[in-house]
Amino acid sequence: MDYSIESATLDKLQSDCLVVGIYENQPLDNNAKQLDALTSGLLGQLLGRGDIKGKLGETLLINHTGLAGVDRIVLLGFGDKNQLSRKSYRKAIQSLVKLLREAKLKSATAALLDIEVQAADLVWCGRQIVEVFHDGVYQYSATKKIEDKVALTRLAIAANAEQLPLASQALQQGQAIAQGVELAKNLADLPGNICTPTYLAQQAQTLAAHHPHLQCDVLEEADMQALGMGALLGVSRGSRQPAKLISLHYQGADASVKPIVLIGKGLTFDAGGISLKPGLGMDEMKYDMCGGASVLGVMRMVTELNLKLNIVGLIPASENLPDGDANKPGDILTSMAGKTIEILNTDAEGRLILCDTLTYAERFNPDVVIDMATLTGACIVALGRVPSGLFGNDDALCEDLQRASEAACDAVWRMPIWEEYQEQLKSNFADLANIGGPDGGSITAACFLANFAKDFRWAHIDIAGTAWRTGANKGATGRPVPLLSQYLINRAG
Repeated sequence: MDYSIESATLDKLQSDCLVVGIYENQPLDNNAKQLDALTSGLLGQLLGRGDIKGKLGETLLINHTGLAGVDRIVLLGFGDKNQLSRKSYRKAIQSLVKLLREAKLKSATAALLDIEVQAADLVWCGRQIVEVFHDGVYQYSATKKIEDKVALTRLAIAANAEQLPLASQALQQGQAIAQGVELAKNLADLPGNICTPTYLAQQAQTLAAHHPHLQCDVLEEADMQALGMGALLGVSRGSRQPAKLISLHYQGADASVKPIVLIGKGLTFDAGGISLKPGLGMDEMKYDMCGGASVLGVMRMVTELNLKLNIVGLIPASENLPDGDANKPGDILTSMAGKTIEILNTDAEGRLILCDTLTYAERFNPDVVIDMATLTGACIVALGRVPSGLFGNDDALCEDLQRASEAACDAVWRMPIWEEYQEQLKSNFADLANIGGPDGGSITAACFLANFAKDFRWAHIDIAGTAWRTGANKGATGRPVPLLSQYLINRAG
């Protein structure tokens, strides 16, 4: 998609399709009122005879406008002006994208910056237009020929002279976040025979090669062995694909500023190991690297905006497969932190590659550490597929992430990691067991990780229910790239 700012007034606009917003049972306002005057009262006539009422997400395509420079008009309903929330605003934009796709339109101009949204400014509104449009026109094509390609390729956001500086900022942020989400989705949607740990490492190196302030280092299995990463290497033993620990370093601030460390689980395929998963739906375990894909997406966003922060992105990448050399239930592994771990279920492998990476993160003297992982099916049982699960050992960090999630419309729900849950991880034969039984599975997984995050401020985001859609619309969502992008933008000021 090609995005731009359109500064021409509505009477001088040249556009294939002009989009204006209307409210339900309320007089025409701002751009809609101006357009009504330019079209000799057309909008008022359509509203008067009930062709459109302005309900949230309601759309009306007008093919004959009477304007020399505008071929079509779309009226987009935003419901009650006094109750328009951020989520409702995005829902309306999603309806618009659906209409434009179905109408096979190639370009459009959105004159929507006059729409007032609760707890949102013009930058947020303009940014959401780009984010929602980019998500709405996404089509996976890496391994599939697309017969019916989306025709929509150009979107302009109309802004008057007063709005222009903030609209330009919105466009920049929106494009950066949208490109980050797109990268995460592209990587996650790839099959496991293409997107291997080596492939992920190559994508990280390619990303780093395009920005002077981004550096990529890749630890091989021999390097991890020397560091004592027995938990991470224990997972990769069943695979013919060598594990990688991908390390991206972005320096946008003074070297003395402590970095924000982002860790993303990069299981490029998870069959469960010896504790083999059921066959039905196992194909979706290519998505077990969505945390790692999100780290790459966020790092792309950061480089596009040149945020004045120091950020380290860590991606432990491996496969988890059954093999004669794979971990077995009852095996004991020794982590980089020196803690021994009894393997009661080899399908609880994400916490094993993450725990060594959390220990590795200590060397960067981090300000905060945030990990994201498709960690537990139990999180889906607890929360469904609407919010991601949020855990952490620092209230201020978790509150910052919650605020960012609300602004990004990328929801999280905080979960407890009380000391009582640690009882479930006790083992007769090791310092920790890698599972805590059937009760509170997402919580005990987070409690396991908390044992390796005691020396820094830490948050864990379980994205098992939100990183991809299942069923007929199966595909990656790119979450939590919007959430973390908002958090970093907030941190950068």
